[in-house]
Amino acid sequence: MFPQLQLWLDPVPRNGPENMAVDQWLAETCDVPVLRSYRWTQGWGSFGYFVKTADVPASGVSWVRRWTGGGIVDHRADWTYTLFIPSGFGLAEARGGESYRVIHAALVSALQATGTEAHLFGEMPLAIGGECFLQPVEHDVMDVTGRKIAGAGQRRTTRGLLHQGSVMAKACPEALAESLAEQVIEREFSPDAEWIAETAASRYASAAWHERC
Repeated sequence: MFPQLQLWLDPVPRNGPENMAVDQWLAETCDVPVLRSYRWTQGWGSFGYFVKTADVPASGVSWVRRWTGGGIVDHRADWTYTLFIPSGFGLAEARGGESYRVIHAALVSALQATGTEAHLFGEMPLAIGGECFLQPVEHDVMDVTGRKIAGAGQRRTTRGLLHQGSVMAKACPEALAESLAEQVIEREFSPDAEWIAETAASRYASAAWHERC
C-alpha cells in the first residue's frame, strides 16, 4: 500500500481530549504516512462526529467527541490506532468505502499473523451512529463467532485522510504496519505540548464541541 510508513508507538497514556488533539496535530503537520498506536488514561470512551450527544450512554465513562465519523466506542478494553495518509497517496484519494476496506483488509492480515482469526464483514449500508461494536457495518472486522472486533471512523481534509481505529483484540501495531507498507520506520514524535494542551481544552474538552449535535 505504501513504499514507506512511519510507526509511532506512543508510550504516553492520554485523556480523551489530548488523544484527539494529538491525532489532529498529525493530520495538520505530517507529510508522510504515519501509524500511531496509543493508549488512554483510565475510563475514556469516544463517539463519532455525527453522533447525537443524547445517544451517548451514561455508563460511568468519560466521553470525547471524535473529529472522525463512526459510532460510540468504550476504550477501556480496546487497542486504538490512528493512520494518517497525506494527500497525493492513492488511498487518501479513494472513496470512503474503499479506503475503509483496504485498511481493514490489512488489519485482518495483521490479526491473523498474530494468532487472531478474523475476516471482513459483508455488504450492507453504512450506519451513522450507535454503539460501534454492537452494529457492524460493511468492511468491519469480525472474529470466527461473528462478533465485531474492529471498526473505525474517517475524516478527509485538504491535507489527507485521518483514520481512527479501535480493535477488541490483542494489539498488533507492528504487524499492521508491515501489512500496510514495504518498509516500516519506527520513530518517536514530539507534538507541541502547548498546542496540544490548547487544542484539547478549547476544542475537544469544550461543551460546544461535546454537544454540537
